Amino acid sequence: MEATHEIVPYDNPLLSIRIFQSHRGPNTRTEWHYHKQLELLLVLNGQLDLYMEADMISLVKNDVAILGAYELHRDYCSTALEYIVVQFDLEHFFDQSSISYMRYFSETHEPLSRTNYIFKDRPHIQDEVSGCIRTMLREADKKEPGYEIAVSILIKQILLLLLRNDSRKVLSEQDPFDKIRLKPVLDYVEQHLTDRIAVEEVCQIANMSYYYFVKFFKKSIGLSFTEYVNYRKVKRAERLLLTKDLSITEIGEKIGMPNMAHFYKMFKKYNDCSPKQYQKKMLQWKSHEH
Repeated sequence: MEATHEIVPYDNPLLSIRIFQSHRGPNTRTEWHYHKQLELLLVLNGQLDLYMEADMISLVKNDVAILGAYELHRDYCSTALEYIVVQFDLEHFFDQSSISYMRYFSETHEPLSRTNYIFKDRPHIQDEVSGCIRTMLREADKKEPGYEIAVSILIKQILLLLLRNDSRKVLSEQDPFDKIRLKPVLDYVEQHLTDRIAVEEVCQIANMSYYYFVKFFKKSIGLSFTEYVNYRKVKRAERLLLTKDLSITEIGEKIGMPNMAHFYKMFKKYNDCSPKQYQKKMLQWKSHEH
């Protein structure tokens, strides 16, 4: 089975989301593919058979489905189809205070698509999610002031509905005490993003041995400590690229990544483009908007 890695173009580079309504004729299919973004589907008219590696669900009018990051899938529609697609980068919608919840949706024991049972078992939840998707599409189409806030809130609302209605515990459970223990570490990282942050330093803050801390952090956050630090540094770099008149070298120094090769590699990992390309895309988008 050969699958295609789909690169998703964002409507707004700052929002890390693509929302669109589409039509397809009868007896059409897509081949196996995957992408790093989570995907939400809402069928407006027709029927869509959605295939995952070990599962298949049929969606009809008003049905909703979710697919996880990098989850292999393909589909087939026997009738004319009208549907809404939302593809979004999970990492964009979690900040320092909520990032520990990211692992519920990125490192589940089972494919995230297994949570689709929630929509079948609880039709009122499906109706709520459907309403969120329809509103997101309207917000993205109209682009009124603050629509980015509205879309971000709606994505978080959908994730919260899944988290709170997962009676089968498909999503990972976590001890709230874990988050409390790591708060001083996360605060320290935010305060020292301009520095080189050593694991040994934060082990002392957490009062844990090196080996215990490394495992504990990965289990609690869903990213290794090094991955988390790089992720937060890149987020800081994104903000600097759009708000400060600095060279790429200066920005690398300001986030504690003076090695340009490493900075470019980390930035591309989270944005699928270089810092300069990101800045250019954002300026073009702003110019297009106005």
